[in-house]
Amino acid sequence: MSDSSFPTSWRDPEYVAAVVGTVATAALFYYSALSSSAPSTETVGFVLLWVLGPAGVAHQLARRYL
Repeated sequence: MSDSSFPTSWRDPEYVAAVVGTVATAALFYYSALSSSAPSTETVGFVLLWVLGPAGVAHQLARRYL
């Protein structure tokens, strides 16, 4: 198996997007642990926006400026 698909630098846009997505997901899990109610459909959509939005923005910023 080739390792060429694995990012070799922290400045790689895919790596930056993965890190931002992971941190956003961890923050949402932390928030959900503190919340006492079950998530609704709107909450799930909102959560997806808060995870995928920053990851997409970080990917584009890293691609353009790093």
